[in-house]
Amino acid sequence: MAHGRRAGPRPAALRLLGRVHRAGEYRDPRLLSRDGLRTVPGYATDVVTDLALSWMASAPEPFCALIYHKAPHRPWEPPVPVRDEPVPVPGTFFDDYATRSSSARRAAMRIAEHLGREDLKADPPPGLSYEDEALWKYRRFMTDYLACVASVDDNVGRVTDWLRERGRFADTLLMYASDQGFFLGEHGWFDKRFMYEESLRMPLVLSYPARLPAGRVFADIVTNVDWAQTILDAAGVGHHPRMQGRSFWPDLLGAPEAPAAEGMYYRYWEHDDVFHKAPAHYGYRTATHKLIYFYNDGLGLPGTGAFTYPPEWELYDLVADPAETRNVYHDPAYAAVRDELTLAMWREQARLGDAPHPAQPRPAGA
Repeated sequence: MAHGRRAGPRPAALRLLGRVHRAGEYRDPRLLSRDGLRTVPGYATDVVTDLALSWMASAPEPFCALIYHKAPHRPWEPPVPVRDEPVPVPGTFFDDYATRSSSARRAAMRIAEHLGREDLKADPPPGLSYEDEALWKYRRFMTDYLACVASVDDNVGRVTDWLRERGRFADTLLMYASDQGFFLGEHGWFDKRFMYEESLRMPLVLSYPARLPAGRVFADIVTNVDWAQTILDAAGVGHHPRMQGRSFWPDLLGAPEAPAAEGMYYRYWEHDDVFHKAPAHYGYRTATHKLIYFYNDGLGLPGTGAFTYPPEWELYDLVADPAETRNVYHDPAYAAVRDELTLAMWREQARLGDAPHPAQPRPAGA
């Protein structure tokens, strides 16, 4: 959030309280700051909020507070034990990956096979079929996951209540977001990494009553690379010339200064990692289609696996197939779309300075 009643000094930043050490603990978290490592008693989501509110109470104005929570990171430990509850099962939970590439099939992110006792806090009842055991694991996982998300929601409410009580809510820019999307049983998966919609799309809710009317939906393509310049614009601070992305603040005010993005580029580099075996890939998404190139090579980078695999392509029609169950890359009816997106992705890579993998052919017209 950024708060300020006036233009002027650079905002004070909440940076001295510390950050969660490594992956962090849900209970009695260790926080690392310039004063060293310390343990703070309590549930992590409450602790982080307590520290943030304490800092905000004495912070000079204007200020900027970045409040990052561990939840709902694995292993999904809610503040109090919760009982399994019925949870709707995604329609693609038993996806057979019939048209998908082998790259996607290698990923070790299946709820049925890759969630362990540490994640589920119990063993499945004996005698279940493969399908029924998968559904039992899904329900256990989702019950804990949603309880962790609820703890975040509760603490976001504490922050907004604090601002309202002090008359600061209207002139504070609040941004509620996540660092990525997450599979919640779609395609039978948990975790993230892939360019498929559930992982690619990120929640972002903004509130700034003094400047932005409530209840609107902004549907243009925006990426997290755009957030920094947008926040700076809202605060009346200039951009550094090396910053990538584009500010969508003028768009939110109804006075866009540049055309909306035609598409967005994504790259995942941590190929064949030891835990999830997700393939290295990049791709290009427009409002209607998505092209993915699995180049399947760790390029010797730290954290990647030693094995490489043949490159593969996928293409999805997001209008006709929003669940992304039918790869149409080799469908002649999509040849024109495929060629258009391949060229658009190549040009976007050049604009961003991200070199295509040597295995990727140079598209016609590049």
